[in-house]
Amino acid sequence: MNVQCDIEGPVARITITRPKALNAIDASVLEGLDAAVDRILVNAGVAAVVVTGEGDRAFAAGADIAAMQTFTAIEAEAFAARGQRVFDRLAALPVPVIAAVNGFALGGGCELAMACDLIFASPKAKFGQPEVKLGVIPGFGGTQRLVRRVGWSNALDLCLTGRVIDAAEAKAIGLVSRIADDVVAEATKVAAEMAALGPVALRLCKRAIHEGADAALPVALAGERTLFGLCFATDDQKEGMAAFLEKRPARFGGR
Repeated sequence: MNVQCDIEGPVARITITRPKALNAIDASVLEGLDAAVDRILVNAGVAAVVVTGEGDRAFAAGADIAAMQTFTAIEAEAFAARGQRVFDRLAALPVPVIAAVNGFALGGGCELAMACDLIFASPKAKFGQPEVKLGVIPGFGGTQRLVRRVGWSNALDLCLTGRVIDAAEAKAIGLVSRIADDVVAEATKVAAEMAALGPVALRLCKRAIHEGADAALPVALAGERTLFGLCFATDDQKEGMAAFLEKRPARFGGR
């Protein structure tokens, strides 16, 4: 399936394994990503996820153009629907998901990175939605997730010109959270640090941000306070606050 999912303790790592094709996304990669999400969902011990691509040339250089070239309009829409569904499932994972981008994250690769909560990049990473150069538009969520990440002006700039930007510019416009020389190691370290925090709180915090992002502020604030209240029905809240007052590390149980 060209996708590997490794689980080490509380951290899962999803790796696209098509380095000779620059980890281009085809039907087999979508199938593999879908299976990886399934595996993570049934593993209650997973508290954070890292998504990356094999090798140092590409995270994912886009969708497989050779596979798409002969699509009919109906086939193209079905392929976009399939990609959007898989990326939506990844985005909907209740635990934090970090994209570790080495090299190219173009087209579908950029869209995959944006389906993750955070994007970490190596200094040589490249980002873009160059679909207009091929006579098409982004189909795996690029026109929608990009505007939500970087705003109208930056999203229109990237999508209408098809230009490719480096890691520094991607960070400057808010697409990338961190730049690190060994980006996979950095993402894995941060994922492990997250996994050591209150598991219930992490899930509820992610939920509050995602659910409130497109809601009117009064609705979003109401959702936040409800989830804040739920924290106080957990053992993790009692342990976390007790540990703080007792000046000791917290021992969270995820309950």
